[in-house]
Order: sequence, then structure tokens, then C-alpha cells
Amino acid sequence: MAQELLIQLASVGKSFTGADGTPRRILDGVDFTLRKGEIVALLGKSGSGKSTLLRIMAGLVPSDGGSATYRGRPIAGPAPGVAMVFQSFALFPWLTVQQNVELGLEAQGVAPDERERRADAVLELIGLAGFGGALPRELSGGMRQRVGIARALVTNPDVLLMDEAFSALDVLTGETLRDDILQLWESSQIPTRGIVVVSHNIEEAVMMADRIIILSSDPGRIVSEVRVDQARPRDADSPRVRALIDEVYGLMTMRRAPAAVAVGAPARHPDFSLPDTDVSRIEAVLELVAEPPFDGRADLPHLAEEAELSDEELFPTFEALAMLGLAHVESGDIMLTHLGRRYAGAEQAERQEIFGRQVLENVPLAARIRAALVDSPGGTVSEEPFIELLEEGMKENRARRTLGIAVEWGRYGELYEYDFHLKRLKLPDAE
Repeated sequence: MAQELLIQLASVGKSFTGADGTPRRILDGVDFTLRKGEIVALLGKSGSGKSTLLRIMAGLVPSDGGSATYRGRPIAGPAPGVAMVFQSFALFPWLTVQQNVELGLEAQGVAPDERERRADAVLELIGLAGFGGALPRELSGGMRQRVGIARALVTNPDVLLMDEAFSALDVLTGETLRDDILQLWESSQIPTRGIVVVSHNIEEAVMMADRIIILSSDPGRIVSEVRVDQARPRDADSPRVRALIDEVYGLMTMRRAPAAVAVGAPARHPDFSLPDTDVSRIEAVLELVAEPPFDGRADLPHLAEEAELSDEELFPTFEALAMLGLAHVESGDIMLTHLGRRYAGAEQAERQEIFGRQVLENVPLAARIRAALVDSPGGTVSEEPFIELLEEGMKENRARRTLGIAVEWGRYGELYEYDFHLKRLKLPDAE
């Protein structure tokens, strides 16, 4: 007999309006199911729409294409039986722990005595017995997130959605809280029948989930699915778990072939997006790969442990190294190119010369800035035209961040300079 279907998304799409008034596609053609007894993890880089997808499931934002249903009924507004835990704790600082937990029940019209009884029970279950009268400021980050989880669980949700619920915590606290949730799930101490977890942490996804869904970016589409057919609790050091982690790393770093363009179709807007990482991190990771024990080739999970950086921090750095021709990534490994090895052993002046050349050849936005400066009579231009150009394909905050990355990379490579007071770019003084 097929598992009971809890949530189903069919061809779901979502767009938001950009600063110039044009729609920007966040999700496109997403098909997804959550069945009774499943934990499903959603993984993807920035811009993949993971959090937006979760909010569509919760009924917090509507889709503008396809259909979203909970137990066969269209999701229109907050879905009854679905609760969500946020990354930011989202507690009211002037309310006690008890009052924060009771909020959802109060909104449902539950009587005060029943609210108190249920809140007491879930606080004891989640390890917060005796803290009902405390204010959020009196609690550690891990305890505040437990309050957020208790607030979700007190409504006896059929489906629990967790949006990077452990990412704001230190590693040990996050692992402890994750293990506690899994213990409650495995022992059926909570009535929840299905869980969806958004995460940036590949190991976390492998340790928790029955299925791992990987989304592409800009727009978000499901590109891969990995089934984890292992009983919980799982040993993070076991060969089977390490092999799964390697597999997911490989899928996450796989470069997608560009979509075919129909004959006669209008020219595409150039891709000016840049991985969100800085020069210091690019060089630090490159040097780590170049040195023993890696000697130019590193297993990505092993490298993540050595670098003590999160997957969210490392993936853009891997992408930058590949973009600049200093390394390439395949099958869960990163390998320095000949140029990358030369860079690792070079003096500072040669590093900057190589970096500038690779940025000019491989980063369209930097090349556009440099060309504009060369064509400008005074060798100087305002940043605003580039902000406007970027806003044609991305939101304002991301456009400004992207220009900031291009400015840092170009300055390091001595392609141009930047005046923070005047918000203008200019050619180096020597030119």
C-alpha cells in the first residue's frame, strides 16, 4: 500500500518583481511530494528558492504557477496541520517562554487552561521544563531555538517545516538539538507525520533525511534526488554515510550544461552573477588544497573539516576557484589546475597579476567595468550604471553585493580602483 500523501507540489513556480518592475523567476516547474513517515531535506545554493518553497508549503506565500496541496486540498493561506521553525528563533522578547509557546494555541482559540497544560507538556518534552517563566534574553541560542521548536510542536502539527533551524547555532549545540528532534521522531513522542528540512549542511541532511532533494539556482528547479536507505541513528563516520556525503557533494558541485537556445531567439542577458566569496577565502582554500596532506587534490568533505568552514561558505569559494581557472571540481573532489599550483607557489606581485588576468578573462562584469573605464575620457565612471545593469536580473541588495565582489576582485587584480566616498570606479593611477 502506497504511503499516505501529505504535501504535493505540481509544476510550482514563483516570481518576485525586481526593482525595475520586471518579474524575476525564483522557482520554476517544481514537482515535490512529502509522504507519511518521511523526512525530506532540501539542499541548494543561494538563489535556489529553498526557503520560498518551504513558505509555499506552509501557505505563507502563494505560488503563481502550478498547484500546492496539503492532504489533497489546495493550500490557500496558512495550512492547518503544518508548522514551521525559523532560523532566526522569531521569539517575542517581551513574552516569557511559556507565553511564546502558547501563542499559536491562543490564535487557534484554545482555552487558557488547555494552553498551559499543552505548553507545559511540550516544554518538558523538548528539555525546557522549569524555564516557562524565563524571558528569551535569559536563554542561550540553543535554548531559544528549542522554544521555537516547542512553539511549533505544541500545535501537534501533521507536518513540520524547518528552515535552517540549526544553522545559527554552534556545531555541537546544533548536532545535539538535531539528535533530540530525531529521537522524538523515531520514538513517536510527537504526532508529526512528515518533516521537511532546508539546510546548507550536507552532513546534516544525510544524517537526518530519507530523501535529499537538490535544487539548481536562478531559478530553483529540482535537479537531483538521493535516497538514504539507512536506519537512524546513523554513524557519521561509517563508510556508507561518508560515501553518501561524497555523492551529495559531487551532485552539489556538478556544473550544469547550459540550456539550449532556440534558433532566432533573442540574445540572453549576460550572466553577471558572482559567487559570494572574497579574495582572502579564495586564497586560503587554494593554499590549503595545495599543501599536504592534499597536495593539489582534496576530497570536499575532508577539506570542509580541515578548513572549519560551513558548506555555505565553501561552495561559493569552490565556484570562484573554478570560474578563475585555478581549480576544477568533479565527483566530490577539488583539483588545482596547473595555473592554480603556480598561483599557490607565487610571490604576492605574481599572484595579483595572475588574479587580475583571470578576472578580466572570466568575469564578464569585471570586463564590462574595465571596458567602460578605458572608454571614459577621464578614466572614471559612477557605480550606478552597473547597479542598474545588475538589477535587470537580480534584486537590489544582491545587485549591490555582486558589484561589491567585482570591485574587490578587480581592485586586487589591479584592474581598477574604487572611491568609497564618491562611489566611483577609476583606472589605476599608473594608467
